[in-house]
Amino acid sequence: MKKRIENMELKDKTVIVRCDYNVPIYNGRILDDTKIVASLETIRYLIKNNCKIIILSHLGKVKNEEDKLYNSLEPVAKRLKELVGREVYFSREILDPELPKRIELMLPRDILMLENTRFLDVPNKLESNCDAQVSSFFASLADVFVNDAFASSHRAHASVVGIAKYLPSCIGFSVERELVSLDRFLKTPEHPFTVIMGGAKVEDKLELISTMLPKCDHLLLAGGLANSFLKALNFNIGSSLATESNKTLETLKQIMLTYRDKLMLPLDAIVGSTYEENYTRYKRINEIGDNEVIMDVGIKTLEKYKTAIKTSKTIFLNGTMGRYEEARYSNGTKELLNILKNQDAVVVVGGGDSVSATKMFGFAEDLTYLSVGGGATLEYLTKGHLVGIDAIKEEEEIEVLDV
Repeated sequence: MKKRIENMELKDKTVIVRCDYNVPIYNGRILDDTKIVASLETIRYLIKNNCKIIILSHLGKVKNEEDKLYNSLEPVAKRLKELVGREVYFSREILDPELPKRIELMLPRDILMLENTRFLDVPNKLESNCDAQVSSFFASLADVFVNDAFASSHRAHASVVGIAKYLPSCIGFSVERELVSLDRFLKTPEHPFTVIMGGAKVEDKLELISTMLPKCDHLLLAGGLANSFLKALNFNIGSSLATESNKTLETLKQIMLTYRDKLMLPLDAIVGSTYEENYTRYKRINEIGDNEVIMDVGIKTLEKYKTAIKTSKTIFLNGTMGRYEEARYSNGTKELLNILKNQDAVVVVGGGDSVSATKMFGFAEDLTYLSVGGGATLEYLTKGHLVGIDAIKEEEEIEVLDV
């Protein structure tokens, strides 16, 4: 295990914490504060240890100056103040030369949040390229670095990897919880082990598919992933999203030959149309028209998938059955979650859309574990490590003496 926050000397120290506050915000209002709540255990522990606390995070995608108008962390600072019950000061400047003086004047237990680290990417990608000067500046502000942003730990950014090069570093409670849970439930899962996977681009999930297939007993596919496999089998999928790469299609054919006893694909679908906005039809998978678009799985698919699910002891859900955000295409995802809720199995949900859907439809308390990692969760399961976690040293081995 990496160096844990509980094993660091933190009393009266200044601590810089990388959090994951990449939360959905609409018109200045936070729509889901789950990620902020996830950081509270670490922040309260630092308060208990009389620390000065400096918080870093990114928010959204910042490609130009205009993006900065919509991706400020100021609403997050206000929400954190409400949740933690103490003042959270906010700095709109990230590399301000006056910051060290401001931090020196802070009192123990004070909290200062800096503006979105991704603002440093315009125009020179200082954050994303792990700029050495930015990393050392961040490090100069504190005595200790805590990585509590699992969802960003697959990024070699200045605020994730760079700081750890200059300061004594550890993982926070949120990161530790993710690592322990993913290792516990999915590293050596109890069999039968079923993976349910949706998503848009099969190329984005191909490595994960290749990693999980030897480990699992069943792989159930939906969305653009399933469409690409169906296309490789020469089904007409109309205008549905699927790969255009012949090389990828050949790879999918080989996967199906090798793992034909594990793979399950949709039997039917709810479709829309490219030419009629309100068009919604039920179709068997061999009846899809040229102008139709697969938007959700049908009842026959769910019945088929349930045969694998009901025998499973461990289930990993990554993705949704369709475009769940639209009511007319949400049934497949809702019914799948209802099936999972009623299974006597460990059910782990990983990936942004699947976690969002689980919460949206009210199943968050019914399943075993929801990973907040998104892309980091998938990379960890695929590669077994993350660059941001690798930057933290291992716990020192303690010699146990016989008495």
